[in-house]
Amino acid sequence: MKTIQKVTFSALAAAVLFGLGGCSGMSQQGKNTAIGAGAGAVGGAILTGGSAVGTVGGAAIGGVIGHEVSK
Repeated sequence: MKTIQKVTFSALAAAVLFGLGGCSGMSQQGKNTAIGAGAGAVGGAILTGGSAVGTVGGAAIGGVIGHEVSK
């Protein structure tokens, strides 16, 4: 089970890094929203043991926090 979690975490981290590569034309608020969503997804996945609900919930909460930080 630990191997699956490591692979899941690595895949999420790679997806976040590749996703952020497309942020060059975004506003600062958009970038912060994307970074918050990525960090929240990784955090949610870690805290819930890879649960899809935890990952999506973490991404949503992180995206909102990232968006509001920019205001």
